[in-house]
Amino acid sequence: MIEWFVNEGDHITQFQDLCEVQSDKSTVKITSRYDGVIKKRYYELGEFAQVGQTLVDMEIEGEESNEADEEISTEQPTPMEDVIDPPVPSQSSQSVLATPAVRNLAKQYGLNLSDIKGGGKDGRVLKEDIMQHAEQPHDVIPITTPALEDRVEPLKGIRKAMLRSMKSSLNIPHFGYNDEYDLTELVLLRKRIKKEVKHSHGIKLSYMPFIVKAVSVALSKYPILNSQLDSNHENLIYKTNHNIGVAVDTPHGLLLPSVKSVQNMSVLDVANELNRLHEAGLNNKLSPSDIADGTFSLSNIGSIGGTYASPVIFPPQVAIGALGKIQVLPRFDRNGDLLKAHIMCISWSADHRVIEGATMARFSNLLKDFLENPSQLLLHLK
Repeated sequence: MIEWFVNEGDHITQFQDLCEVQSDKSTVKITSRYDGVIKKRYYELGEFAQVGQTLVDMEIEGEESNEADEEISTEQPTPMEDVIDPPVPSQSSQSVLATPAVRNLAKQYGLNLSDIKGGGKDGRVLKEDIMQHAEQPHDVIPITTPALEDRVEPLKGIRKAMLRSMKSSLNIPHFGYNDEYDLTELVLLRKRIKKEVKHSHGIKLSYMPFIVKAVSVALSKYPILNSQLDSNHENLIYKTNHNIGVAVDTPHGLLLPSVKSVQNMSVLDVANELNRLHEAGLNNKLSPSDIADGTFSLSNIGSIGGTYASPVIFPPQVAIGALGKIQVLPRFDRNGDLLKAHIMCISWSADHRVIEGATMARFSNLLKDFLENPSQLLLHLK
């Protein structure tokens, strides 16, 4: 609404300018179709009105007072490009006398004007006629929606423990680092030996045992990532054992059992222990010792889906890694040749009070060398 030409109480004549409105395409003046008196203006300057909404109420001369209230809306025929008369319910309704506002009201209620007896002059259908007809009972089956109640479930057990742990994590200033690892050589190695491992040792060999062992070897080079802050935050405790926790998604909640003393284990030892912990977690048979004393954690989100994550550190640990899914992607080798590569992204989070970004990057680079060239692990196995 950009300008009013009339005020409430003004006497107006047919075709007199009422107001000027502006759309995103043009500006146009709205005129009156009747002689009468302005009773109410609905919009102030600068306010927005949708097409079909009432602009003014007016009392039309020569009609009964109970029939006199008519509405002037933005739906009057104008040269404005985007002001269009709404479609009427049927062709028979076109011959019925009614203002555009009344026609729009009938459309909103889904009524045919030809079915409504007009109470105005010459049988004109008024707003009151529409409302009275709409209030009459019709053979309509009401749609009922059953009342549903929210379910309240108290936090207990694993979820309550997770709540306490995550509240403690809020006090840790996290920083993130991620990189992609080309596991093509590791994929080929596992493919060559997994049948023999299953036949000889009864172990289902996944990629996780290789990753856990490689992490342990890298931790021996960067022991600060296997450290913990004491309760007073005054001392840094370097843990001798690499107790690497692996998050397990179970029906009972997220659990974090740890493989103890990985630095003293072979890849097959790690695989056997991971299988045991996984089965115990699914059957809710993990012991307190399985859960306790973790020094470093991994979350295998890729087993469910996803490429990157922002893992949350489990206090008092100082770092955690999230393993993304392995994807077959095009990559260039050192000679510039295009190859099919098995790519996994690992997202790291570390406690910035203790760990510097450069340390995390160097640790990741060393782990990358081990996973991309798994034969190098042989030089570090005990």
